Amino acid sequence: MLLIVVLASSALLFVIGSMLRTIRVERTGGRSIWREFGLGLVLMILFFATWIGQAVAEWQTYTDEQAAHGEAATAGDFASQFAQSTLENWQSEFLQLFAFVSLAALYVHKGSAESKDGDEKIEAALRRIEERLGTLPADAPNGQDGWKLPDAPTLQQADRDLTKAELLERARSAGIPGRSTMTRDELEQALDET
Repeated sequence: MLLIVVLASSALLFVIGSMLRTIRVERTGGRSIWREFGLGLVLMILFFATWIGQAVAEWQTYTDEQAAHGEAATAGDFASQFAQSTLENWQSEFLQLFAFVSLAALYVHKGSAESKDGDEKIEAALRRIEERLGTLPADAPNGQDGWKLPDAPTLQQADRDLTKAELLERARSAGIPGRSTMTRDELEQALDET
Protein backbone atom coordinates (compact mmCIF):
# COMPACT_ATOMS: atom_id res chain seq x y z
CA MET A 1 0.00 0.00 0.00
CA LEU A 2 2.82 2.38 0.84
CA LEU A 3 4.39 1.74 -2.56
CA ILE A 4 1.12 2.63 -4.33
CA VAL A 5 0.78 5.88 -2.39
CA VAL A 6 4.40 6.80 -3.09
CA LEU A 7 4.01 6.10 -6.83
CA ALA A 8 0.79 8.10 -7.11
CA SER A 9 2.24 11.00 -5.11
CA SER A 10 5.43 10.98 -7.17
CA ALA A 11 3.50 11.10 -10.44
CA LEU A 12 1.41 14.02 -9.18
CA LEU A 13 4.41 15.93 -7.91
CA PHE A 14 6.20 15.38 -11.21
CA VAL A 15 3.25 16.75 -13.22
CA ILE A 16 2.82 19.77 -10.94
CA GLY A 17 6.56 20.43 -10.83
CA SER A 18 6.82 20.24 -14.63
CA MET A 19 3.98 22.72 -15.01
CA LEU A 20 5.50 25.17 -12.52
CA ARG A 21 8.96 24.85 -14.09
CA THR A 22 7.55 25.52 -17.56
CA ILE A 23 5.68 28.59 -16.33
CA ARG A 24 8.77 29.92 -14.56
CA VAL A 25 11.10 29.36 -17.54
CA GLU A 26 8.81 30.25 -20.46
CA ARG A 27 6.69 33.10 -19.10
CA THR A 28 6.93 36.44 -20.89
CA GLY A 29 6.97 39.49 -18.65
CA GLY A 30 3.86 41.65 -18.70
CA ARG A 31 1.58 38.96 -20.13
CA SER A 32 -1.15 37.13 -18.27
CA ILE A 33 -0.33 33.66 -17.03
CA TRP A 34 -3.72 32.52 -18.36
CA ARG A 35 -2.93 33.86 -21.83
CA GLU A 36 0.34 31.99 -22.09
CA PHE A 37 -0.41 28.81 -20.15
CA GLY A 38 -4.21 28.64 -20.12
CA LEU A 39 -4.42 25.23 -21.78
CA GLY A 40 -2.09 23.56 -19.28
CA LEU A 41 -3.73 25.27 -16.31
CA VAL A 42 -7.25 24.37 -17.43
CA LEU A 43 -6.24 20.75 -18.05
CA MET A 44 -4.61 20.59 -14.61
CA ILE A 45 -7.72 22.04 -12.96
CA LEU A 46 -9.92 19.57 -14.85
CA PHE A 47 -7.64 16.74 -13.80
CA PHE A 48 -7.85 17.64 -10.11
CA ALA A 49 -11.61 18.28 -10.30
CA THR A 50 -12.26 14.87 -11.85
CA TRP A 51 -9.83 13.19 -9.48
CA ILE A 52 -11.61 14.71 -6.49
CA GLY A 53 -14.91 13.61 -8.05
CA GLN A 54 -13.52 10.09 -8.36
CA ALA A 55 -12.45 10.21 -4.69
CA VAL A 56 -15.95 11.24 -3.59
CA ALA A 57 -17.59 8.48 -5.66
CA GLU A 58 -15.01 5.95 -4.51
CA TRP A 59 -15.58 6.96 -0.85
CA GLN A 60 -19.33 6.46 -1.25
CA THR A 61 -18.83 3.02 -2.78
CA TYR A 62 -16.28 2.08 -0.13
CA THR A 63 -18.48 3.11 2.80
CA ASP A 64 -21.49 1.30 1.29
CA GLU A 65 -19.47 -1.90 0.91
CA GLN A 66 -18.11 -1.63 4.44
CA ALA A 67 -21.61 -1.06 5.84
CA ALA A 68 -22.96 -4.04 3.86
CA HIS A 69 -20.33 -6.25 5.48
CA GLY A 70 -20.86 -4.77 8.92
CA GLU A 71 -17.36 -3.32 9.09
CA ALA A 72 -16.18 0.16 9.94
CA ALA A 73 -14.79 2.40 7.21
CA THR A 74 -11.14 3.30 7.84
CA ALA A 75 -9.10 5.97 6.08
CA GLY A 76 -6.13 3.64 5.54
CA ASP A 77 -8.15 0.99 3.73
CA PHE A 78 -9.88 3.67 1.66
CA ALA A 79 -6.55 5.25 0.68
CA SER A 80 -5.28 1.88 -0.49
CA GLN A 81 -8.41 1.17 -2.54
CA PHE A 82 -8.46 4.69 -4.00
CA ALA A 83 -4.77 4.54 -4.94
CA GLN A 84 -5.28 1.16 -6.61
CA SER A 85 -8.24 2.48 -8.59
CA THR A 86 -6.31 5.60 -9.62
CA LEU A 87 -3.27 3.64 -10.78
CA GLU A 88 -5.47 1.27 -12.82
CA ASN A 89 -6.98 4.27 -14.62
CA TRP A 90 -3.58 5.89 -15.18
CA GLN A 91 -2.07 2.63 -16.39
CA SER A 92 -4.63 2.31 -19.18
CA GLU A 93 -4.24 5.98 -20.17
CA PHE A 94 -0.44 5.83 -20.23
CA LEU A 95 -0.54 2.60 -22.23
CA GLN A 96 -2.84 4.25 -24.78
CA LEU A 97 -0.63 7.34 -25.02
CA PHE A 98 2.55 5.28 -25.28
CA ALA A 99 1.05 3.18 -28.06
CA PHE A 100 -0.06 6.28 -29.97
CA VAL A 101 3.33 8.01 -29.69
CA SER A 102 5.24 4.85 -30.68
CA LEU A 103 3.01 4.06 -33.64
CA ALA A 104 2.94 7.68 -34.84
CA ALA A 105 6.74 7.73 -34.81
CA LEU A 106 6.96 4.50 -36.81
CA TYR A 107 4.14 4.71 -39.33
CA VAL A 108 2.80 7.32 -41.73
CA HIS A 109 -0.81 8.34 -42.14
CA LYS A 110 -0.72 10.67 -45.12
CA GLY A 111 -2.18 14.08 -44.35
CA SER A 112 -2.16 13.61 -40.58
CA ALA A 113 -0.64 16.43 -38.53
CA GLU A 114 1.19 13.85 -36.38
CA SER A 115 2.65 12.05 -39.39
CA LYS A 116 6.15 12.57 -40.71
CA ASP A 117 5.19 13.08 -44.39
CA GLY A 118 4.54 16.84 -44.42
CA ASP A 119 7.95 18.20 -45.42
CA GLU A 120 7.80 16.83 -48.98
CA LYS A 121 5.04 19.23 -49.99
CA ILE A 122 6.89 22.21 -48.53
CA GLU A 123 10.13 21.17 -50.24
CA ALA A 124 8.32 20.74 -53.57
CA ALA A 125 6.74 24.18 -53.28
CA LEU A 126 10.08 25.78 -52.40
CA ARG A 127 11.78 24.05 -55.31
CA ARG A 128 9.13 25.28 -57.76
CA ILE A 129 9.49 28.84 -56.42
CA GLU A 130 13.28 28.70 -56.68
CA GLU A 131 13.05 27.33 -60.24
CA ARG A 132 10.70 30.16 -61.28
CA LEU A 133 12.88 32.81 -59.68
CA GLY A 134 16.03 31.26 -61.09
CA THR A 135 17.57 30.93 -57.63
CA LEU A 136 17.74 27.12 -57.50
CA PRO A 137 21.27 26.18 -56.34
CA ALA A 138 23.41 24.38 -58.90
CA ASP A 139 24.01 21.53 -56.45
CA ALA A 140 20.29 20.93 -55.86
CA PRO A 141 19.30 17.30 -56.55
CA ASN A 142 17.30 16.61 -59.68
CA GLY A 143 15.33 13.75 -61.19
CA GLN A 144 18.41 12.17 -62.83
CA ASP A 145 20.00 11.65 -59.41
CA GLY A 146 17.17 9.31 -58.47
CA TRP A 147 15.67 11.85 -56.11
CA LYS A 148 12.55 13.72 -57.14
CA LEU A 149 10.16 15.95 -55.28
CA PRO A 150 6.44 15.39 -55.75
CA ASP A 151 4.74 17.21 -58.59
CA ALA A 152 2.76 20.35 -58.01
CA PRO A 153 -0.74 19.71 -56.75
CA THR A 154 -3.42 19.68 -59.42
CA LEU A 155 -6.95 20.96 -59.18
CA GLN A 156 -8.68 19.29 -56.29
CA GLN A 157 -11.93 17.41 -56.91
CA ALA A 158 -13.89 20.20 -55.22
CA ASP A 159 -12.27 22.69 -57.62
CA ARG A 160 -13.44 20.61 -60.58
CA ASP A 161 -17.01 21.47 -59.61
CA LEU A 162 -16.39 25.17 -60.26
CA THR A 163 -18.40 26.92 -62.92
CA LYS A 164 -16.70 28.12 -66.10
CA ALA A 165 -16.96 31.70 -64.84
CA GLU A 166 -15.16 30.73 -61.61
CA LEU A 167 -12.48 28.92 -63.62
CA LEU A 168 -12.10 32.01 -65.85
CA GLU A 169 -11.60 34.16 -62.74
CA ARG A 170 -8.90 31.81 -61.44
CA ALA A 171 -7.26 31.76 -64.87
CA ARG A 172 -7.29 35.58 -64.91
CA SER A 173 -5.67 35.65 -61.46
CA ALA A 174 -3.04 33.18 -62.66
CA GLY A 175 -2.37 35.28 -65.79
CA ILE A 176 -3.16 32.51 -68.27
CA PRO A 177 -3.16 33.93 -71.83
CA GLY A 178 -6.04 33.10 -74.21
CA ARG A 179 -8.34 32.13 -71.36
CA SER A 180 -11.42 33.84 -72.83
CA THR A 181 -11.48 31.45 -75.81
CA MET A 182 -10.80 28.28 -73.81
CA THR A 183 -13.36 25.58 -73.05
CA ARG A 184 -14.05 24.51 -69.50
CA ASP A 185 -11.77 21.46 -69.89
CA GLU A 186 -8.99 23.59 -71.37
CA LEU A 187 -9.26 25.99 -68.43
CA GLU A 188 -8.96 23.11 -65.95
CA GLN A 189 -5.90 21.77 -67.81
CA ALA A 190 -4.27 25.20 -67.97
CA LEU A 191 -4.86 25.74 -64.26
CA ASP A 192 -3.42 22.29 -63.52
CA GLU A 193 -0.25 23.25 -65.42
CA THR A 194 0.33 26.50 -63.50
